[in-house]
Amino acid sequence: MQFKKRLEAGEFACLVQVEPPKGTDVSTMQKSAVKVKGVADAFLIPEMGNAVMRMSSLGAALVLREKGLDTVIQVNCRDRNRLALQGDLLAAAALGISSVMAVTGDDPSFGDHHTSKAVYDITREELLKGINSLEKGRDMSGVELSGSPSFVKGSVINTCVRGADRQNELDRMKQMIDLGVSFFVTQPIFEFEMTETFKNTAEKNGVKIIPTVLLLKSLGMARYMSRNIDSVNLPEPVIERIQKAGDKVRECTGVAKEMIKEIRQKDFGGVNVSCMGWEQKLPEILGVMEGLKG
Repeated sequence: MQFKKRLEAGEFACLVQVEPPKGTDVSTMQKSAVKVKGVADAFLIPEMGNAVMRMSSLGAALVLREKGLDTVIQVNCRDRNRLALQGDLLAAAALGISSVMAVTGDDPSFGDHHTSKAVYDITREELLKGINSLEKGRDMSGVELSGSPSFVKGSVINTCVRGADRQNELDRMKQMIDLGVSFFVTQPIFEFEMTETFKNTAEKNGVKIIPTVLLLKSLGMARYMSRNIDSVNLPEPVIERIQKAGDKVRECTGVAKEMIKEIRQKDFGGVNVSCMGWEQKLPEILGVMEGLKG
């Protein structure tokens, strides 16, 4: 429970996001995680991110826990009704998982099973209320439990929204804080101006913002994200820097390392590092963490 301890102590926490396999071979996921054991405080496991079918977050967490690794699981409203969600939460708690993130989940039309029907039995906020009820010893229908869980609760925020959507996102953030959320993981961050309002709100309420650092893989990837991903603000100077570099992969790695340093200097609650299939780069990227935590 290293992540929970760091969060509660107000210390800088390092999350590493790992995708569960699309299949039963967990060897690559395990090897990548074990290589940065002791540097990463916990491994954040998405629940079928982008609506792509993979091993469940809970299943992958149990695989990593066999290697002595702390995990943060996502609990996703898209795929399960309130019965199944509560059942998974109780199972997670019984198996020693203490950190969970409530998420809505991407629409199935974005993923690889386009005809799949989303559940959305309850909203993210209703899920958080349900978790609070479980922690108080009763399920969502009011029936008493035989033993209750205790979680550190998190969720996600998008600090890049603009206009009225920005205020709506801040309002949702405040609502989730009232429901017991103590940390928020952002979308990939490449600049900090748009995070300031959210960071100030978090600090006033005693909760943590954990920016995501995404390892860019190429100039093409950077350009695509800048043009097509509304939830990411990728400044033109970053793209120009990669374009001018002789070794573009090395430059992308350098960008990620510098982002981690700046996140620590700006006194965020931690960092979430995502390599999207290039987990072999994790030891190099997380080498910058030496001397930053405390």
